[in-house]
Amino acid sequence: MQLSIERRMVPHVPWGLIFCVLAIAGLGIWNLASAARPPHSSVWSTQLIYLGVGLGAGLMVCLVDYRWIQRMVVPIYVLNILALIALRFVGHKAKGAESWFVLGPVRVQPAEFMKIGVLLMLAKIYHDDFRPNQESYGLLRLWKPVLVVAVPFVLVLVQPDLGTAMMIFLSSLTVILFGRVRWYLVAVMVVGVLTAAGVIWNDYVREAPEPKTTILRHHLKKHQSQRISGWLDPEADLRGSGYHAAQSKIAVGSGLMMGKGWREGTQTGLSFLPEQHTDFIFSVWAEEHGFLFCLMLLVLYGGLFSLALAVGFNARDRFGSFVAVGVTAMLFWQVFENIGMVIGLLPVTGITLPLMSYGGSSMLSVMLSIGLLVNISMRRHMF
Repeated sequence: MQLSIERRMVPHVPWGLIFCVLAIAGLGIWNLASAARPPHSSVWSTQLIYLGVGLGAGLMVCLVDYRWIQRMVVPIYVLNILALIALRFVGHKAKGAESWFVLGPVRVQPAEFMKIGVLLMLAKIYHDDFRPNQESYGLLRLWKPVLVVAVPFVLVLVQPDLGTAMMIFLSSLTVILFGRVRWYLVAVMVVGVLTAAGVIWNDYVREAPEPKTTILRHHLKKHQSQRISGWLDPEADLRGSGYHAAQSKIAVGSGLMMGKGWREGTQTGLSFLPEQHTDFIFSVWAEEHGFLFCLMLLVLYGGLFSLALAVGFNARDRFGSFVAVGVTAMLFWQVFENIGMVIGLLPVTGITLPLMSYGGSSMLSVMLSIGLLVNISMRRHMF
């Protein structure tokens, strides 16, 4: 393994992508300084340390030829799987989920790094299995990608961490579709979505005398079921399952066009917003800076997604292309789900907003992913 950056790589550094990442991270720390009220007063300064560590880790990834990373994919994937299994024995339980290792003052969430491990493994499979003029992937050829995704998906789901499990599933599904599948598999996916909608309608919307026959609802944990019912009927339990979403929408709506001003948000200042420094950080931004600055933030995210996809389409090989598409999908679905739940369009899940929400594992995993993108872009004319 050689750590170096050659002069001919510099013109291919995606400076626009780096600018978008640093701009969002900078706005995130500024926003956290407002959201950080007792007992979380120091989270913005801690986040600054996490950002520094993340930038250092991302730079290390840039220095390594990603073909060496390609050769190390299987050990990376296996180590992440072992970390998820170890959580069952030595993990720390918080907020109903056994998702963290506690190392002194530091908490590490292995599922955040498992997302990267899954994407790297999928990229390796699609790179190694490629044959010129070969047909699209059918059901039999998909057994390896499906197995690679299914194992960590189940391990994260049983923690239970439904939000992260869904992110693994959605980002992996995007990569699988990018790898071209047969038309009948797309049809099966559409039928699956329609079936899921039918199950939700039957379990939560359809009026029927008790005892009502349900398909999925009786298998879910109480808090998971309440999140779905609260999403479908936000005003049914405003002091219980609907509290998070209701307070978030009040904060977002009260920001109007220009916002109330930095540290002037009442929902934030009076601590009505739950998890205002993590899951609902976008609510703080919307309340204090308004619609126009929310639009600016979305433009920055849009620039990040577009430039990340450009790295994938210009990559030198299939491995680099699939990694870039996977990282883009991972970041996109996380932003989509977080902002969707904040404004009430999607159910509340424990999903952070990349580069904005407080969290060391989240920041480090995003920076490692960005390091991979920069690495792939720099070396697209090297071999």
